[in-house]
Amino acid sequence: MSVIVRPYTNDDYEALLAVQREAFPPPFPESLWWKKEQIAAHVETYPTGAMVAVCDGIVAGSSTSLIVTFAGKPHTWEEVSDNGYIRHSHEPDGDSLYGIDLCVRPSHRSKGIAGALYEARKELVVRSGLKRFLAGCRIPGYHLHADRMDADEYVRRVVSGEFKDLVLSFMLRQGLTPIQVLDNYLKDEESLDKAVLVEWKNPAFADQPEGDEAV
Repeated sequence: MSVIVRPYTNDDYEALLAVQREAFPPPFPESLWWKKEQIAAHVETYPTGAMVAVCDGIVAGSSTSLIVTFAGKPHTWEEVSDNGYIRHSHEPDGDSLYGIDLCVRPSHRSKGIAGALYEARKELVVRSGLKRFLAGCRIPGYHLHADRMDADEYVRRVVSGEFKDLVLSFMLRQGLTPIQVLDNYLKDEESLDKAVLVEWKNPAFADQPEGDEAV
């Protein structure tokens, strides 16, 4: 099995949609799948951050990122992604790569597809001279514990290894570190609409103080 990560183009739209149909079947609302206009906006605005993973000739996964300035404000997915279009939120002169989406076909999970996409994002951070990679990470296991603890404690217990979370535990294995809990990040019943801002630092900047920075 070989995995190749390359930029996606408008010609990949049907394949990208097929990935989302498989990964997010009903009752997930079709209205939340990528629209052709959004893919076109990604390709036009920041083509380097639009990535597709091809496994033995099959489009098996994709991810979308943009550049932002790490500045200290709580935010939602809609705000950071410009409602999925990135035109108005992408900052070419920013200092951080922000991942707004990653999707893998269920038939190709546990085959290193997501890991390959994250490695490609890290390489993009380094190649572009950015300070870090950021993402709003779902915590789908939180709803099982929310009656006994707040989200910050849940995240600490996942980090310590006491709990396993389908998404956050994967992020930790990719070398990302939780920074802060974001309230009302995205409609998500399992995460109670919360997310955790996670970070991977460019090793070239790892020893520099952060000051009061945050998205």
